[in-house]
Amino acid sequence: MATSSDASASFEEADTRSEEMHSTIEAWVDDLVDAVDDAQSSEAFQEWLDVQSRFHDYSYRNTLLIKQQCPEATKVAGYRTWQEEFDRHVKEGESAIWIWAPIIAKRCPECENSQSYHEESDCAYDETPPEEWSKGLVGFNPAPVFDVSQTDGEPLPELDTAATGEAGDLVSWLTEAAEELGVAVRIVSEEEWPHGDAKGVCKPLRGSEGDALVEVKDRANQADLAGTLIHEYAHALLHTGTEDEAERAKREVEAEAVAYVVGRYFDLDMSGSAFYLAAWESDDPEAVRERLGRISRTAQDVIDCLID
Repeated sequence: MATSSDASASFEEADTRSEEMHSTIEAWVDDLVDAVDDAQSSEAFQEWLDVQSRFHDYSYRNTLLIKQQCPEATKVAGYRTWQEEFDRHVKEGESAIWIWAPIIAKRCPECENSQSYHEESDCAYDETPPEEWSKGLVGFNPAPVFDVSQTDGEPLPELDTAATGEAGDLVSWLTEAAEELGVAVRIVSEEEWPHGDAKGVCKPLRGSEGDALVEVKDRANQADLAGTLIHEYAHALLHTGTEDEAERAKREVEAEAVAYVVGRYFDLDMSGSAFYLAAWESDDPEAVRERLGRISRTAQDVIDCLID
């Protein structure tokens, strides 16, 4: 379908192709590791981390409540928190998202009730007076929160992870290569996009279309659309059927590194991948290099499909 316009990475000589491809991808992964290091120490990333740290890590139960009431929610906080922590204000007429807020109070060491409930219970504990009890969770109260989309004010810092450059026909080449890669692909308009803030998703699929379904949100930036397609193809090739949530960050490292390598082969500016990986694997950029074998093989498979 195509070859890279970068003669140093054309991989056209059959007798040296495999070795050249491997060494070039290894060098590019080294570049990506260095770029992630630089991204982590950047002022933009540190500002983003600072803001992220102010958002609560909600329990699974509260996460479900939020998604049921506002499926597109991405960042939620209380009314005053938006004002005091982020200099943003809830827009007039917005409906609250209701969650369960923990009640923390001094509680009986035996029945674990607050003093008032302890006194009404059958618990006979009296070894220490209530004023000496430790604080702990004694219950939950309904509490209102609001998504960032329901607020106005100072913008939150964003990490620019988008690929840029001249994509040419790369998006159409990628959609044509989907069947050979065992992937069904759908490009969904922004108006009909059902997956919130995500740019793309990859889901297991059993049927004639392929082993996985990749859906990506359409956008004007064709280079970024191509990068998202490659990222989700990598998930399809590497991670279909993997359910372990503990592996999620590692899977993102692999998929984005594949997107970086393939995008770079086609002369896209993939420097935003460094911010993407810094956000997912902020403590260990070496994780990219540690997974070089899987990244390299998958990137080569995708490139092979596109240049045949």
